[in-house]
Amino acid sequence: MRFAKLVFLIAGLWGFAVLTPLYFLFDRIGASYPPPMTHPDFYYGFIAVALVWQAAFLVISRDPERFRPMMVVAIMEKFSYVVTLVVLYAVGGLQASQAAVAGPDLVLGILFILAFHKTSNRVSERT
Repeated sequence: MRFAKLVFLIAGLWGFAVLTPLYFLFDRIGASYPPPMTHPDFYYGFIAVALVWQAAFLVISRDPERFRPMMVVAIMEKFSYVVTLVVLYAVGGLQASQAAVAGPDLVLGILFILAFHKTSNRVSERT
């Protein structure tokens, strides 16, 4: 259980550290990867939802056994993003540097799977 606590704590803190600055980089990202973005609602909406997930990871880290079912959803969150970027890169929709940001999510997704398997299912065994 200690492994799961640590994995989800690190994931949540890492996510907050990496995502929060994006709120201030809208114009810079548009300039670095033309054309400039025209849908700030999608951009800021993505950041907001992603930050909520970081909070969920911190909640899971507090009691991994209790929130073990949420680990499955957290795994889906990580791999849906990774698969999306891989597909976009494969069809020419992203540059390699843009697709590379999926690396940490891939590692965390794998760690989430390990955490899930290392965490007992005692809560659901009681019911």
